[in-house]
Amino acid sequence: MNYWLVKSEPDTYGWHHFIEQGRATWDGVRNYQARNNLKGMSIGDQVLFYHSVTSPAVVGLATVVRSHFQDPTVPEDPRWVAVELEPVMAFEKPVTLAHIKAEPMLASISLIKQSRLSVMPVRADEFELILKMGQATREEVRVTSEP
Repeated sequence: MNYWLVKSEPDTYGWHHFIEQGRATWDGVRNYQARNNLKGMSIGDQVLFYHSVTSPAVVGLATVVRSHFQDPTVPEDPRWVAVELEPVMAFEKPVTLAHIKAEPMLASISLIKQSRLSVMPVRADEFELILKMGQATREEVRVTSEP
Protein backbone atom coordinates (compact mmCIF):
# COMPACT_ATOMS: atom_id res chain seq x y z
CA MET A 1 0.00 0.00 0.00
CA ASN A 2 1.12 3.52 -0.76
CA TYR A 3 0.20 6.78 0.91
CA TRP A 4 -0.55 10.09 -0.76
CA LEU A 5 -1.68 13.63 -0.10
CA VAL A 6 -3.98 15.59 -2.40
CA LYS A 7 -4.67 19.30 -2.11
CA SER A 8 -7.80 21.24 -2.83
CA GLU A 9 -8.99 24.72 -1.99
CA PRO A 10 -11.86 24.34 0.49
CA ASP A 11 -14.03 26.96 -1.22
CA THR A 12 -13.57 25.32 -4.63
CA TYR A 13 -13.76 21.66 -3.59
CA GLY A 14 -13.55 21.07 0.13
CA TRP A 15 -14.08 18.08 2.36
CA HIS A 16 -17.81 18.91 2.64
CA HIS A 17 -18.16 18.73 -1.16
CA PHE A 18 -16.33 15.40 -1.17
CA ILE A 19 -18.65 13.99 1.52
CA GLU A 20 -21.75 15.20 -0.35
CA GLN A 21 -20.60 13.46 -3.53
CA GLY A 22 -19.42 10.31 -1.79
CA ARG A 23 -16.88 9.70 -4.55
CA ALA A 24 -14.74 12.08 -6.58
CA THR A 25 -12.90 11.97 -9.86
CA TRP A 26 -9.60 13.67 -9.07
CA ASP A 27 -9.04 15.42 -12.39
CA GLY A 28 -7.71 18.68 -13.76
CA VAL A 29 -4.12 18.03 -12.69
CA ARG A 30 -1.78 19.75 -15.15
CA ASN A 31 1.60 19.30 -13.54
CA TYR A 32 3.72 16.42 -14.83
CA GLN A 33 5.08 15.39 -11.44
CA ALA A 34 1.58 15.44 -9.89
CA ARG A 35 0.31 13.51 -12.93
CA ASN A 36 2.99 10.88 -12.42
CA ASN A 37 1.92 10.61 -8.78
CA LEU A 38 -1.68 9.99 -9.91
CA LYS A 39 -0.35 7.26 -12.19
CA GLY A 40 1.37 5.72 -9.17
CA MET A 41 -1.85 5.36 -7.20
CA SER A 42 -3.41 1.91 -6.81
CA ILE A 43 -6.80 0.79 -5.58
CA GLY A 44 -6.74 0.71 -1.78
CA ASP A 45 -3.99 3.31 -1.37
CA GLN A 46 -4.70 5.78 1.43
CA VAL A 47 -4.90 9.50 0.69
CA LEU A 48 -4.70 12.47 3.04
CA PHE A 49 -7.13 15.23 1.99
CA TYR A 50 -5.54 18.66 2.45
CA HIS A 51 -7.31 22.01 2.41
CA SER A 52 -4.93 24.51 0.82
CA VAL A 53 -4.71 28.30 0.62
CA THR A 54 -7.30 29.69 3.08
CA SER A 55 -7.00 27.22 5.99
CA PRO A 56 -4.07 24.93 5.18
CA ALA A 57 -4.62 21.64 7.01
CA VAL A 58 -5.07 17.92 6.51
CA VAL A 59 -8.76 17.42 7.26
CA GLY A 60 -9.59 13.88 6.26
CA LEU A 61 -8.68 10.50 4.89
CA ALA A 62 -9.73 9.00 1.56
CA THR A 63 -8.99 5.84 -0.36
CA VAL A 64 -8.27 5.21 -4.04
CA VAL A 65 -11.17 3.26 -5.57
CA ARG A 66 -10.15 3.50 -9.22
CA SER A 67 -6.60 3.73 -10.48
CA HIS A 68 -5.56 6.17 -13.19
CA PHE A 69 -7.58 6.64 -16.36
CA GLN A 70 -7.90 9.32 -19.03
CA ASP A 71 -8.78 12.69 -17.50
CA PRO A 72 -12.37 13.32 -18.63
CA THR A 73 -11.82 17.09 -18.68
CA VAL A 74 -9.40 16.69 -21.62
CA PRO A 75 -10.40 13.50 -23.46
CA GLU A 76 -8.38 14.51 -26.51
CA ASP A 77 -5.10 14.78 -24.60
CA PRO A 78 -3.73 11.40 -23.43
CA ARG A 79 -1.02 13.02 -21.30
CA TRP A 80 -3.41 13.74 -18.44
CA VAL A 81 -4.99 11.25 -16.06
CA ALA A 82 -7.42 11.13 -13.16
CA VAL A 83 -8.20 8.73 -10.30
CA GLU A 84 -11.33 8.15 -8.25
CA LEU A 85 -11.34 8.65 -4.50
CA GLU A 86 -13.85 7.91 -1.75
CA PRO A 87 -13.91 9.53 1.70
CA VAL A 88 -13.07 7.31 4.66
CA MET A 89 -13.20 9.69 7.63
CA ALA A 90 -12.82 13.27 8.74
CA PHE A 91 -10.09 14.05 11.21
CA GLU A 92 -11.29 14.93 14.68
CA LYS A 93 -8.67 17.65 14.71
CA PRO A 94 -7.38 19.21 11.47
CA VAL A 95 -3.60 18.94 11.18
CA THR A 96 -2.55 22.43 10.21
CA LEU A 97 0.43 23.29 8.07
CA ALA A 98 1.89 25.12 11.09
CA HIS A 99 1.67 21.92 13.16
CA ILE A 100 3.26 19.92 10.34
CA LYS A 101 6.12 22.41 10.02
CA ALA A 102 6.63 22.36 13.79
CA GLU A 103 6.95 18.56 13.93
CA PRO A 104 10.61 17.51 13.48
CA MET A 105 9.61 14.05 12.20
CA LEU A 106 7.82 15.74 9.28
CA ALA A 107 10.71 18.02 8.29
CA SER A 108 11.24 16.23 4.98
CA ILE A 109 7.59 15.73 3.98
CA SER A 110 6.86 16.73 0.40
CA LEU A 111 4.19 19.15 1.59
CA ILE A 112 6.97 21.36 2.94
CA LYS A 113 9.68 20.57 0.39
CA GLN A 114 7.44 20.94 -2.69
CA SER A 115 4.70 23.18 -1.38
CA ARG A 116 3.09 23.88 -4.76
CA LEU A 117 2.66 20.23 -5.78
CA SER A 118 -1.02 19.20 -5.66
CA VAL A 119 -0.58 15.40 -5.52
CA MET A 120 2.34 13.94 -3.62
CA PRO A 121 3.54 10.74 -2.00
CA VAL A 122 3.73 10.46 1.78
CA ARG A 123 5.99 7.99 3.59
CA ALA A 124 4.29 5.43 5.86
CA ASP A 125 5.78 6.95 9.02
CA GLU A 126 4.67 10.46 7.98
CA PHE A 127 1.18 9.14 7.22
CA GLU A 128 0.89 7.40 10.60
CA LEU A 129 2.09 10.49 12.46
CA ILE A 130 -0.39 12.76 10.67
CA LEU A 131 -3.20 10.30 11.49
CA LYS A 132 -2.15 10.43 15.14
CA MET A 133 -1.94 14.23 15.09
CA GLY A 134 -5.46 14.35 13.65
CA GLN A 135 -6.61 12.01 16.41
CA ALA A 136 -7.68 9.51 13.79
CA THR A 137 -7.06 5.80 13.99
CA ARG A 138 -7.18 3.25 11.22
CA GLU A 139 -9.74 1.28 13.20
CA GLU A 140 -12.19 4.12 12.69
CA VAL A 141 -14.04 3.64 9.46
CA ARG A 142 -16.64 6.30 9.60
CA VAL A 143 -17.43 9.01 7.13
CA THR A 144 -18.47 12.33 8.55
CA SER A 145 -18.98 15.75 7.12
CA GLU A 146 -16.79 17.42 9.71
CA PRO A 147 -14.70 19.55 9.66
